[in-house]
Amino acid sequence: MTAIDDARAHLVKAREFLDAAVTNNEMRLFNAATSNAVTAGINAKDAICLKLTGLTNKSDRHADAGTELSRSGPSGRAMASTLGRLLKLKTKSQNQTTSMAASDALRSIEWANRLVEVAQEVVSS
Repeated sequence: MTAIDDARAHLVKAREFLDAAVTNNEMRLFNAATSNAVTAGINAKDAICLKLTGLTNKSDRHADAGTELSRSGPSGRAMASTLGRLLKLKTKSQNQTTSMAASDALRSIEWANRLVEVAQEVVSS
């Protein structure tokens, strides 16, 4: 597969996880909704970076994802802080004993939606 093919595949995954986040939020499954939103945002980041640079990093370090997105160009730089806010919710939604609040889940979906929209614009251009 080419980088653009990979970017399109990540965009499809981003949309799927965003849809799952919305569904889980409607069911009041706020941890799952937030976790899905985070995964949607990560896949959107991958799509943006692949389209703009031909590469994406699969580091487990959250800071690396934001840096990578910032370096991909103006579209990525504009979304890096949104990705950063989203990634701050990953550990709590997936690994901690405390649960996500409804407001946090909703915000995470809004942030993921912004990332997916930008990824759509970038990949389509």
